[in-house]
Amino acid sequence: MTDPDLSPEPGWLVEPRRDQSRRSRSFVSGDPEGDRIRIAYYRHPESGDRVGKVWFGPGAEGPPSHAHGGAVAAVLDEAMGTNAWLRGHAVLAGTLTIRYRAPTPLERVFTVHTRLASVEGRRILATSTLVGPDGTVHAEGEGIFVVMRPEQRAWVAEEAARLGRPTPDAY
Repeated sequence: MTDPDLSPEPGWLVEPRRDQSRRSRSFVSGDPEGDRIRIAYYRHPESGDRVGKVWFGPGAEGPPSHAHGGAVAAVLDEAMGTNAWLRGHAVLAGTLTIRYRAPTPLERVFTVHTRLASVEGRRILATSTLVGPDGTVHAEGEGIFVVMRPEQRAWVAEEAARLGRPTPDAY
């Protein structure tokens, strides 16, 4: 297994995490050297939305030689949710809709694009697209994310601190 090239496209902006002292345990992005999913996030210079490069390895296999639909959905979910967080909205997923357009082969690098489509009170509508190296759209996601109430956010921060994990403000 060779290391995939997850470097940014020309113009994409590198986003250093605010808190580099604690490593994420995210199912999607928490194992950057693993054989399941590797992802590197960046910021699009014009829209400010999150973009990234993602690689699905043998540990993400569903159909033979292809990524499991749940792995694809998890990537689109995390990309949309973290886009909302990085834009100042402490959210949790409320509803996710994934449309699978083409099988997603393993051990190839894909791009993921996200966008905050609307913000209405505590309700954030986000979209995402997974695109192959040849321009094929492999999956599209749409999610309704809900901004946490202050007491929910405080509880999440307390639990993260108790477990030695990054707090919500680290993102």
